[in-house]
Formats: sequence, C-alpha cells, structure tokens
Amino acid sequence: MLYTGQYWSYQVHKNIKNFIQYLEAEKNASPNTVSAYRRDLEGLVKHLGRDRTPVSISKRDIRAWLAHEKKEGKSNTTVARKLSAIRSFFRFLIRQGYTGTDPSAGIRPPRPQSPLPSYLSVDEAFNLIEIEGGDDFLACRDRAVLELLYSSGIRVGELTGLNLQHISLSPEMIRVTGKGRKERVVPFGKKAAQAMKKYLSSRAALLRRLHRQDEDAVFLNRSGKRISPRSIQRLVSKRRLMTGAKENTTPHTLRHTMATHLLESGADLRAIQELLGHSSLATTQKYTHLDLNNLSRIYDKAHPRAKK
Repeated sequence: MLYTGQYWSYQVHKNIKNFIQYLEAEKNASPNTVSAYRRDLEGLVKHLGRDRTPVSISKRDIRAWLAHEKKEGKSNTTVARKLSAIRSFFRFLIRQGYTGTDPSAGIRPPRPQSPLPSYLSVDEAFNLIEIEGGDDFLACRDRAVLELLYSSGIRVGELTGLNLQHISLSPEMIRVTGKGRKERVVPFGKKAAQAMKKYLSSRAALLRRLHRQDEDAVFLNRSGKRISPRSIQRLVSKRRLMTGAKENTTPHTLRHTMATHLLESGADLRAIQELLGHSSLATTQKYTHLDLNNLSRIYDKAHPRAKK
C-alpha cells in the first residue's frame, strides 16, 4: 500500500522508526551510524515538507537537498553518508512494500576528501600524557585514559564502552567492540598497565565511598557513573592547551599517532589493521603516506645528494 500526502508526516516518521530498528536489530549498525542516519533522514523530511509522499520523491529532490547540504558547508564525506542513508532507507521501503522505486539510484556520491590524519611526534605524545596531575581519582583516571588511548589505539567509543570483564592486566589485553559490533582483542603496554593499576585502585575507593560497588564500567566520572566520550574530548582539549600541542589534536589523534609510530618502528601494516579494527587494508594504508613523508624529510636532511 502506498500512502497519500495527508499521511506523509505520520507514515514517514513511522517508516524511519522501523528502519532504525532494522539497522539496530538486523544490521548490527553502530550507535554512531544509527544516530547519523536518523538525523540525515529527518533532515530530508524537513527539507521536503509534509505535503509529499515517498513515491513522489525524485532524483531532482534528492540532488537538490544534497546540494543544499553542501552549500551549508557539509564535507563531501558527510554528504556521501547522507546519500547512503537515503539509499538504505529506500531499499528498506522497497522490501517492506511501501514503494517500488529508489529515487537515489544512479546518484553518484561526491568524491571523498582524504586529508592525511593528524598525528603527534613521540615527544608531543609523551608531553600530552605525562603532565603531573596528582594522585586523586580524576588525575589517576585521566592518566589511565590517555595512556590506554595511545598504547592501544582504540576509539573513544570503544574506551568508554569498556567493562571490567573486558580488561586483563596480566597479560595486558583488552577486548573491545568496534564498528559493526565486531569484537577484537588489543594488547597495551607496560606504562598503560601501570596507570590502569593505579586508577583501578582509586576507582575502587571511589565506589566504596559512593556505595556503588556493583558498577561494571571501567572508566567513571566523579559520580561513579560511566564516563562519556565528551568528557574525554574535554580532557584532550585541556591537555592540548596546557602543552601547546597542535590545534587539531583530538582523542582520535592519539589513535592516528599510535598507528604512525608503530609503522615508523617497522610494524607490519596488516598487524596495524588488526589492532585498529579496520575492515579494509585500504583504510590503514593512509598511514603509509605519513611514513613516506617522514622518510622524505629524513632523506632531505641526511643524504649528501639531497642537500642544497
């Protein structure tokens, strides 16, 4: 059954709700993907207005909306994701029998912009992590967070999702759930293990004071609740200002930094792919450009035939 204009607002929002449930239950999409797709589809609905039916949406409508988003300053990557959300949504509607055509078919996404990821030098990374902050709960936690991000290269969402049963201090391993709800086991170093031991002791003392010893999350705020990704972003931003690190330094920068330092030290690209949880080696290969740039600088500085 196809719906007329007077049902557009109710029916489309119902379709979106069903589509989101499908992404979560059947596709195992990550929370970030689900949230982004929901915003994208609601943005399309708002742009088109309520006096439309799903079958009345044309290629021109979709192209006009994507052009509008680009004009508003959205990156090529973001616009491509919006197109992917629309395409997935209409394929879902076709399977459900709400429409028979996909107006997004044949629309090419804009070419993604692929700047090299920002990363810190070894000294910059150490300065960011090793600021003395005392022995109180927050200082111990912040040190453990930064040590683990740099040592393991896990994503911020993977770190905030860690529970006690996911971490081992002997051997030093963590089990994380990445994109697509895929699990992987990642090692971390001795410095991170030392910081974690100190933090876990402080964590236990905090929970005893708060009478919340049943809390399962590894990283907590001062109220004994799971820390948020936003809190870690604020932490890195604060450390960046204190140390004078690059302006674009974020928690994700530590992930890029770990991968780059491993590659510069001779680690195998496939091994780095496994550690980072990349589904495609092509995603990991961007770090080879960073390494080649570093080698070029060393060559220009050291080789007799490269000197002016």
